[in-house]
Amino acid sequence: MSLFDRLSRSLALDGPAELLVGDLLEGGEDPLREAAVLVAITDRAEPGVLLTERRADLRDHAGQIAFPGGRVDDGETAPQAALREAWEELGLDPKSVRLVGEVDHYRTVTGFGVTPVIGVVPPDLALSANPAEVADWFEAPLGFLLDPANQLRRTARFRGAERNYFEIIWNGRQIWGATAAMLVNLARRLRWN
Repeated sequence: MSLFDRLSRSLALDGPAELLVGDLLEGGEDPLREAAVLVAITDRAEPGVLLTERRADLRDHAGQIAFPGGRVDDGETAPQAALREAWEELGLDPKSVRLVGEVDHYRTVTGFGVTPVIGVVPPDLALSANPAEVADWFEAPLGFLLDPANQLRRTARFRGAERNYFEIIWNGRQIWGATAAMLVNLARRLRWN
């Protein structure tokens, strides 16, 4: 069975009851600002996931590991936004992405409602980080990221409240917060291991 078919069949199953929905908005009824990310999975015997490291001098989420993605512009769908952002951040040609589908919406503590969009991409693409936004990019093994043994529960104080979050350490890189939570949800939905 191809990777695309395996992912498609897994997403078609009823979702698990234990999905992380994210954080409540801080102090108000403001609507979520919609965003989308591309979970680009490489089509190889041992699939990987393309991740970016944000520049250290950015105002928001500086230096964090993230999926390529960003705000959904007016008139865009989540898949269109995810593909546009992956093109802007990594030079990932939308024509090389075979979309599998959208997965579970996630609320961030900073007021975004993020829709992860799963796509299969060829391995070893010639990608180039956009230096205005991305310090680096890398491919981490899908099996490692989705293994619950590697999804560590952590607690920290943030804006005066104690918060729980997940952290995944791969090759010395800390994947945490919303990106790790979306990977936890993906592991639960795909039942990968």
